[in-house]
Amino acid sequence: MVDATTKRIALQRVRTLFRFAKEIFNKDPYLAQRYVDIARKVAMAARIRLPREYRRMVCRHCKSFILPGVNCLVRIKQRREPHIVITCLNCGKHMRIPIKKRRKKMINERN
Repeated sequence: MVDATTKRIALQRVRTLFRFAKEIFNKDPYLAQRYVDIARKVAMAARIRLPREYRRMVCRHCKSFILPGVNCLVRIKQRREPHIVITCLNCGKHMRIPIKKRRKKMINERN
């Protein structure tokens, strides 16, 4: 069983490792990937989810560290529901993230 203190420490380590990965990515992409792998393992061991901002920096298919404009393409599509498409340049796969409208805002506008 993992207690709250362990989860808090794990989250701090995950944040630190992702910060290190962003800083060093241009100099040594292999080391940045290693930092991300360690961060994911720390999160899994502590049974915490990666925060949304960090989940979007990891390819869902090949688990590689991606930075917009460096090794991935980011596009906004309007078809059907508006969504963001992130294309990983390592594996070539796409990740789609829906752009949701806020329901509270819509409900308040009706009244």
